[in-house]
Amino acid sequence: METPIFNEIVKKLGKLPNKLQQQVLTYVESLQIPATRVVSGQQLIQFAGTIPKEDLTIMQEAIEKGCEQVDTNDRKMISGSQR
Repeated sequence: METPIFNEIVKKLGKLPNKLQQQVLTYVESLQIPATRVVSGQQLIQFAGTIPKEDLTIMQEAIEKGCEQVDTNDRKMISGSQR
């Protein structure tokens, strides 16, 4: 299916050296790979018990501390003149 965008990409791609064309191809192929991949619990069982309990405690405390805080400045409104 040819569109104006497709045609523009092809035109610009044709002007690139082969090495850069290969990079573009690799990038486009990466876009076609599903973002999520299902992994069964059976495959993960081999990792059970591999994280030391002390590390798990530190991780749990960090999650609890971080999840209880709200950053009110996280989503600032940007008007045309305040960029």
